[in-house]
Amino acid sequence: MAHNHVHSHNHSQPDLKGRKLLLSILLNIGITVAQAMGGVISGSLSLLSDALHNFSDVLSLVVSYIADRYSKKDASVEKTFGYKRAEIIAAFVNSATLIVVAIYLIYEAILRFFNPQAIESGMVIWLAILGIFFNGFSVLLLFKDSKSNMNMRSAYLHLITDMAASVAVLIGGLLMKYYQWFWVDSLLTVLIALYLLVMGYSLLKSSFKVLMLFTPDDISLEVINDALCKIPEIKNVHHMHIWQLNEQETHLEAHVDFYEDVTLSQFDTVLTKVEELLFHDFGINHVTIQPEHQKDDPKDIIVQD
Repeated sequence: MAHNHVHSHNHSQPDLKGRKLLLSILLNIGITVAQAMGGVISGSLSLLSDALHNFSDVLSLVVSYIADRYSKKDASVEKTFGYKRAEIIAAFVNSATLIVVAIYLIYEAILRFFNPQAIESGMVIWLAILGIFFNGFSVLLLFKDSKSNMNMRSAYLHLITDMAASVAVLIGGLLMKYYQWFWVDSLLTVLIALYLLVMGYSLLKSSFKVLMLFTPDDISLEVINDALCKIPEIKNVHHMHIWQLNEQETHLEAHVDFYEDVTLSQFDTVLTKVEELLFHDFGINHVTIQPEHQKDDPKDIIVQD
């Protein structure tokens, strides 16, 4: 059995990610305290919901920061993959908290809708502006890394949804100030929560697929199998598994049936062809092949272990 992989290291970028997360944590602690105090004083449920969401942001950012630190730890004989999946677990946990927070906000908003209360709209407006400014800065900090890292994307989603929540709270504060529409506080809370549910579910599903070793959505086993079987020396490719260890590492293992009883050096030549095809055409950078010749075993693409 042969195993080869292609990967690169970037040490400066992960350190920069950690610093960005740490700064975002400090900013969100400040926002949470200010909005919680303002929500209690003003009586605004939407402002308190924003504070609660900001608190969940703090927790999610802390989880993301710890995961980022752990993901850099070296592998060992006890942990042969190291902590490379720490960031995927963080993304799963953070997306789950988004959903829990959203459900709680909907419950509180329904109760408040049937019992509307007068709200100090001026404080709501100024604290919403503060939330927009601080969350907007944090969003800009994490924007670039969110494109390529699920852990950073989960933190980014927490922040951008909270910035959107602050915008909604600001609009609500203005409507309450000039039109006395106090019921809009509950309506905006529900809209914020529904948005959280949609975003949280999407990320929860993506991280769940990685943790369960599902085949990535953009990869087809059938297409890859056909491509490999076009290599002249290969008769059949079967017992295939494709999964992501994390967002940087996609693995493939398979049994490969050869037409001829090849030597090890001949197998290495074919293996190089396989690796180059899989890496350049499908982005698979870890390949483990079990070579076979006239072996009596199931030849299906998927073989139940």
